[in-house]
Amino acid sequence: MTTGTHARLERIGTGGKYLIVPMDHGITMGAVQGLKDIESTIDAVTRGGADAVLTQKGIAPRVHDNKNGAGYIVHLNASTTIGPDTNDKRMTGTVEEAIRAGADAVSFHINVGSDHEPEQIEDLAGVTDTASRFGIPVLAMAYARGPDVEGDDPEALGHAVRLAEELGADVVKTGYSGDGDSFRHVVESTRLPVVIAGGARGTDRETVEMVRGAMDGGAAGVSMGRSIFQHEDPEAITRAVSAIVHDDASVHDALTRAGFAIEA
Repeated sequence: MTTGTHARLERIGTGGKYLIVPMDHGITMGAVQGLKDIESTIDAVTRGGADAVLTQKGIAPRVHDNKNGAGYIVHLNASTTIGPDTNDKRMTGTVEEAIRAGADAVSFHINVGSDHEPEQIEDLAGVTDTASRFGIPVLAMAYARGPDVEGDDPEALGHAVRLAEELGADVVKTGYSGDGDSFRHVVESTRLPVVIAGGARGTDRETVEMVRGAMDGGAAGVSMGRSIFQHEDPEAITRAVSAIVHDDASVHDALTRAGFAIEA
């Protein structure tokens, strides 16, 4: 790892732990709740403790004035929910474009087990090669997704995160296996920091319990989008997640710090 890569990793995390809020969903799902006024959402989540936010390159002008000193990641591929195949992620940017947009890191999505895996392997390998020459960290979003793959299977997730390391990524995001014990196999499959995806939004307690379980299983943090940016109070839910990721808080303490009602 180059000095530049190491320095930029510190801009998107804190002490080797990561709380990243991806908001590239506008290209995937459209201007859904939380993304129409993305400036306010970015301000809220970074005030709540997000280490970094993530968007597609075209949103960069709306990011920098609102991120309160947090890191910035530019995502380099995409598909849409109204297109023929959501697993068919195509290149939307380059490392050089991300640098021009002021990014501290880039990210790339690969669906391991899908029909599009071969092309995505080639594309991710190219991204990591270019990024290494510029000292730019790569967050690989490596999911286990395909016709014969269970997306929460620890073995498949372990394969996905190992693939990311083999291709030269610096941090890897993947799905959550459902409990800390099984997720430990995923973490042990690579030496990269592993962060979990959030998926569709659940209740506040479900979100926080998932983060607690992942951290107990050895995760290095989260890269959580809809569970945070679609929340009615993005700052508060970010604060709850941050309490676990960065302060090792219990579920009860994290919910309390964020001001959420605690069920009896």
